[in-house]
Amino acid sequence: MLITKEQIFERAKQSQLWAGNLIAGHQSGSAKLKNYTPIDNSSIGYIADGSAQDVHAAVRIARETFDEGCWSGLSPQERKQVMLRWAQLIEKHSEELAALDCVDAGKPITECLNTDLPATVETFYWYAEAIDKLFGKIAPTGRQEMGLIVHEPIGVVGAVLPWNFPAQMFAWKVAPALAVGNSVIVKPAELTSLSAYRMVELAYEAGVPKGALSLVCGLGEKVGEALGRHPDVDIVSFTGSTEVGRLFLKYSAESNLKEIVLECGGKSPQVVFEDADLDAAVPHIMAAAFWNMSENCSCGSRLIVHENIKKPLLEKLVAAVSTWQVGDPRDASVSIGPMIEQAHFEKVGSFLETTLKEGGKLITGGKIHSDLGSGWYIEPTIFDAVTPEMSLFRHEVFGPILAVTSFKTDDEAVNLANDTHYGLAASFYSQNVHRVMNIARRINAGTVSVNGFSEGNITTPFGGFRQSGFGGKDNGLEAFEQYTQTKVIWFINQ
Repeated sequence: MLITKEQIFERAKQSQLWAGNLIAGHQSGSAKLKNYTPIDNSSIGYIADGSAQDVHAAVRIARETFDEGCWSGLSPQERKQVMLRWAQLIEKHSEELAALDCVDAGKPITECLNTDLPATVETFYWYAEAIDKLFGKIAPTGRQEMGLIVHEPIGVVGAVLPWNFPAQMFAWKVAPALAVGNSVIVKPAELTSLSAYRMVELAYEAGVPKGALSLVCGLGEKVGEALGRHPDVDIVSFTGSTEVGRLFLKYSAESNLKEIVLECGGKSPQVVFEDADLDAAVPHIMAAAFWNMSENCSCGSRLIVHENIKKPLLEKLVAAVSTWQVGDPRDASVSIGPMIEQAHFEKVGSFLETTLKEGGKLITGGKIHSDLGSGWYIEPTIFDAVTPEMSLFRHEVFGPILAVTSFKTDDEAVNLANDTHYGLAASFYSQNVHRVMNIARRINAGTVSVNGFSEGNITTPFGGFRQSGFGGKDNGLEAFEQYTQTKVIWFINQ
């Protein structure tokens, strides 16, 4: 039965939304955590309070299923058909899933409906279609030998998800990992577990073996650590903070040296050169800076602009900010919803006061809307005169505060762009083709977009440099690499 967004919103008001552990298709554990929406800090239901015992049970079943071959042993064409059915079900239930992410994460419903869920559906279709188009290789040898180079599923995968794009990040990790034949255990963020629970239910309906896909909800220090330390988990793919990424490296080192894939924080630059088309650039600059309340790892939170065009650019940005409405994300006209929780709100809000104390000049915004719902609403804010020594320039905010810094020369612009411990994404604006080719090569970031803000698309690998992460990429055929291992089979003709 299809469920409308209005029905989800009503169930949230009645505190009737639930996300439990699904291990081999069965609910496990009786402990539960109350789930609150950042829209107004009201209870919308419960999630399972998963334990290390739940993780152990999920891993045991995942390994048994993998070894039995009921999923891993299927041909790529057979897995493809199941994955396509799953993609069709997710597409069919897109409105329901969008509404779940809206109330769970405080994301604007228009973004969930028009961006997140279409991208989620596309990801499942793309990896379903790609799986039977991967080929091994034959090594160049003489007639007495033949070397086959084949790619096999790695085994048991732990997928640890962030809270900022719940459905989409589920797809980015689970679709390629499952498509190549692995058994997957998903740990959604405890703040946003609802859409993951529903998509696992739809996976079972599509025909994914229940032992090949499990969901364990709960706290990171219980469920996440248990996955990271479990000796029978072959890889953990994690998207989230750099701080927690360090913990997964520690868990691996202290257990079975499982592979760790990290996609962590960012402090992405947007560089605007003197010859940029400002009118064309402004919508992209705004999206990079404030889309999804700036709760986005690739957020373009540093605007590095040539001093000769800073004044007209800031005037255009101030006018653009006025069109971004702050409010209840269930309202289709709203562009900026609340921060995800109070602790994060307080962290983001602290940058408002700190930046003023350190000498930043407030251009627009800076207000906290305590009259809206939970009170965790911060309007889009722009500070000028931000120098590299300031906190706003150096630290990831993960909230709607844009730092503006001016430059004089191309070399200065590149140095400012690269003056960060991160390296996830960057964008820059110029009409000079020679400059474009030069700057794109010199900026240290996993994705560099020119004359627009973009993370690429499903065909291009996404991941960063430096403390933004390493170990593998999401998206593209490259995503398969982290979930497979390469084997050489050597034949000797005697």
